Amino acid sequence: MNQTDLIALWLTLKLATVTTILLLLIATPLAWWLTWTNTKLSRVVSSLANLSLVLPPTVLGFYLLLLLGPNGPIGWITTYLGLGRLPFTFWGLVIGSMIYSLPFALQPLQNAFANLGVRPLEVAATLRAGPIDRFFTIAIPLAWPGFVTAIVLVFAHTVGEFGVVLMLGGNIPGTTQVVSVAIYNHVEALEYNAAHWLAGLLTIFSFMTLLILSFIQQRPKI
Repeated sequence: MNQTDLIALWLTLKLATVTTILLLLIATPLAWWLTWTNTKLSRVVSSLANLSLVLPPTVLGFYLLLLLGPNGPIGWITTYLGLGRLPFTFWGLVIGSMIYSLPFALQPLQNAFANLGVRPLEVAATLRAGPIDRFFTIAIPLAWPGFVTAIVLVFAHTVGEFGVVLMLGGNIPGTTQVVSVAIYNHVEALEYNAAHWLAGLLTIFSFMTLLILSFIQQRPKI
């Protein structure tokens, strides 16, 4: 691997870390609300949040490029506020990664919250614990397997992104060029040895992700 590949690897890990942290902050309250709310609005929100599961990454990246671009509504706002344009920047990649990986944080958390049931929350309520207190002292500690699963899935999913990051970030070395794009560049240039190194790292990483999830999801037999 050359210096460009090492920078792409570092940028990928940085993107995955930032995306995971920010996404957990957003997905946790959203998952809690969706778990205990059954209205038409919640179904619409759930469908929108999980849209990236069935939407091609290039389609998602294309529309994000339009929204965040200079002629898009979000792009106009960021430019007006002096934040600049987000496409082809690291933070543009973060926004795209968060939207693309949202279902991988949302679904494990929803399942974890749903598996709690209402009984622990009712018991805490009888002890005069308020809603916020019940959420932080009862729900979150008991739902820790869901949080670990969400962290692992979001991180791994972000590391393996290609279509969204390529559409939204392009291929700028040191700025938006992540490992998946670097592999594509090596293959396109017939540099198969370099592509093997990066592809092998992602393969090992993917296997370890599945292995970790299998241990997390394993339940002791009673």
